[in-house]
Amino acid sequence: MDGSGNLFGTTVVGYHGVRDRTIFELSPAGDTWTYKLLYTGTGAIGPVKSLAMDAAGNLYGTTAGGGSYYAGNVFNLSNTENGWVYTSLYDFTGGNDGHEPVSNVSIDTDGTLYGTASYGACTTRVWCG
Repeated sequence: MDGSGNLFGTTVVGYHGVRDRTIFELSPAGDTWTYKLLYTGTGAIGPVKSLAMDAAGNLYGTTAGGGSYYAGNVFNLSNTENGWVYTSLYDFTGGNDGHEPVSNVSIDTDGTLYGTASYGACTTRVWCG
């Protein structure tokens, strides 16, 4: 939630039903809420955890199957004069860096992002112990 009471959320499967991921905003409007689509992308399992917001109002999150290697990614959604802009900050390869970051992102006071991946450095998608 931002300082104006707007809520931000995500969907794993978007409104097209073809694994689209969406990021949206709900703004209070009297006794109801106004929906605004901020971003939609195709071809990945979308964010499944809460978004994090920095002091400037930028949103951060993870996808379980997004990125260049479909092993998940960490992304930023920035509010610019031309609307919201999506940027992939890091694409997990599924190798030594792990994969499927199904976690919230935390931001420290220096702007460093922290999170976890569901799987560590494995050669297969099974528990590595």
